[in-house]
Amino acid sequence: MEALKAEGMDRAVKMVLNMFQKPGQLEKVEQYKRRMARKVLSSDAMLKTAMQSQLDGVTVGMNELKVALSDITSIKLLTSLVQEALDELPPLGAQLQEVRNKNMRHSQYVTAMENLKHLYSVPESVEKTKQWISDGKLLHAHQCLIDLENSRDDLLYELHKLPNQSTSDKILLKAYFEDVESVSQMMEKQLKLILGRALNTVRKEPTIVVTALRIIEREQKSDGVSLQRERQSGFLPPGRPKNWREMAYNELEKSVAQRIEGIQVEERGDNKMWLVRYLELSRQFILEDLRVVKTLCGPCFPPSYDIVNRFVRMYHKCLSAHLEEIISNGLEGNEYVSMLSWIKNTYFGPELMEHPDLNVNISSVGPLLRPEVINRLQQSYLVGMESNYKEWMQKTLETEKQEWYSDKSPEETAGGCYQTASPVIIFQMINENLQVAKTIGPDLTQKALALSMDQVKNYGRLYRDAIFELKRKHFDDRNQVPFYTHHMITVLNNCFKFQELSEETRKHYWNTEGHMLAIPNYESLLQTFVNLRNEAAGYLLEEAFLDLDSHFHDLVTSKWLTTTIPVDTICVTLEDYFGDYIRLKEANLKHVIFQAEDLVAKRYIIAMFQRKISLRTLDERRQVAAKIIQEVDQLRAFFVKIAPEVTVRPNSPFEAIKALAEVVKSEDLDMLSLDLHTLVEKFPDITEDHLSKLLMLRGDISRSEIRDKVTFIRQANNNRSKLPMQKSIFQQIP
Repeated sequence: MEALKAEGMDRAVKMVLNMFQKPGQLEKVEQYKRRMARKVLSSDAMLKTAMQSQLDGVTVGMNELKVALSDITSIKLLTSLVQEALDELPPLGAQLQEVRNKNMRHSQYVTAMENLKHLYSVPESVEKTKQWISDGKLLHAHQCLIDLENSRDDLLYELHKLPNQSTSDKILLKAYFEDVESVSQMMEKQLKLILGRALNTVRKEPTIVVTALRIIEREQKSDGVSLQRERQSGFLPPGRPKNWREMAYNELEKSVAQRIEGIQVEERGDNKMWLVRYLELSRQFILEDLRVVKTLCGPCFPPSYDIVNRFVRMYHKCLSAHLEEIISNGLEGNEYVSMLSWIKNTYFGPELMEHPDLNVNISSVGPLLRPEVINRLQQSYLVGMESNYKEWMQKTLETEKQEWYSDKSPEETAGGCYQTASPVIIFQMINENLQVAKTIGPDLTQKALALSMDQVKNYGRLYRDAIFELKRKHFDDRNQVPFYTHHMITVLNNCFKFQELSEETRKHYWNTEGHMLAIPNYESLLQTFVNLRNEAAGYLLEEAFLDLDSHFHDLVTSKWLTTTIPVDTICVTLEDYFGDYIRLKEANLKHVIFQAEDLVAKRYIIAMFQRKISLRTLDERRQVAAKIIQEVDQLRAFFVKIAPEVTVRPNSPFEAIKALAEVVKSEDLDMLSLDLHTLVEKFPDITEDHLSKLLMLRGDISRSEIRDKVTFIRQANNNRSKLPMQKSIFQQIP
């Protein structure tokens, strides 16, 4: 307290010093005194309140302790009294043992008296119950069975309660009531028979089904009571639990499985349409049975059975198992289509599960077949489709090859073109398969489309090999294929038809949001037949140019200057061949004409570069150039004449020959350099070797000058132009 008092004085001194640091603050002494007095009074009041609260709490606690002490004393006294009373019980129990024995014996006598009439009449009751079961009086029979079982169970329970249980007594009782168990089995067998025929019985005598269900539900309740007694006393009557409700479910499912299996009355050997007939019969039987279940079984079965949905699940499960068994035994040909279409469309469609009379919730039953089984079915179907494609396409190709080597010319179509029916036949097969796949689902349609395109592409490869073999045999002996030109025209037109039909098929069946495999297959397919068309066009023209080979050798020679025979012969020969080529379709004819122009121009330029003529004077060079230009105009006029409807090419290869002729007839070196620059700018893909051969044809420039001039012109052109190089006829010239 002294320390606290000293500390308080120190704080007061510091406070006064802080308050009176200035002279003007002395006037507020009274004000400070009053403020401090109020603070002191407030602190005293708070302290008194806190002390009073503490004292009240201590008083209450003391009173509670007094009450607890009194309660403890009372409890101690009562506990001692209870202990004294318990000490007297063991001797009392021994004294009452005889009373306990008398009571147990009396309980057994009471049970025996209650069941006495049943004990004496067990054989008679058993026979009567069996007779009632045979007569179909199941409720009477079941009541009698319950009485017999209750008698047996009560007696066995009394034996179970004995401290020293007699095994021989139990065996004796069970042997005496042995026939009761056989009656129970007989009743169960009769119930199974009724449930197995439930769908038929419920149409004529629904009361029989209701009676069977009432018996099953009674036994279900008895099972519950027996299990409850087992948990309480450890005693479980013989034969319990019977689980007849589970037996009912199993028996109903067995009957459904038998009905599903019984629908199939034919095999593949009996009827090729066996699967279609089986699936249609299944649809009719299941629809009719589920109608019966919904209209007749619903009122007969307890609500807890949820019998309509339960039957739907059972039919779904059994049908699924049977279909998987059929699939595992193997399907053939269109059987895959029938199965997939029925599963995808018929089963879950308005013809069965979504029928207005049923209106089943499809999401509750799940898929009819597992996804891996569906995938295996689809894959097998596609494998069969691929095998059929290969077989049909091979036969189509063999038929076409026979026509090639026959003595008959191909027939003209309505448009005056040569064309066989093979493209139409192949795409007719494809269309039929895709139409069938479309009935199954879009995913399978896209897979079938991709497969079809791939097989047509493979046919294109086989077609190419056969065409090459045709061309080889023809040029080995040109008498082997009498109508080689006509058949090659047919090949070109067929290739174009394949492209057209491929495009039509893609537009009709390809789903842009679906299977992405169709895109590369389609592009590859088109490219296959474009390439084949180009190769066939080359084979077609090869025969004509083989006949003209010697005439091309006569071009730009000394003899050539004084005659027009080579070019005239070339025009006449080509005109003769083009008399057959007009059977080409317009697009193919245009391609052949352009390719023929390239070949003629190529052979003409090669003849110029071979330098088979010596030019010494300017007049000779002018004469040669003039003749070249004249013949180029003649050749161009010829190609316009044979197909005036074909669009003129923007970059004709004959323009290159004219440009070369301009270089040949240049008068001096300055003009020559200008003409060379013009030539290189117009045809940037012309090589230095080409330029050298061209300048050597003039005969007035040395080799060193030619080399320098060509190098200079090429470098100047390279520095001037950075544009991408356009292809011209010079790229085809070695």
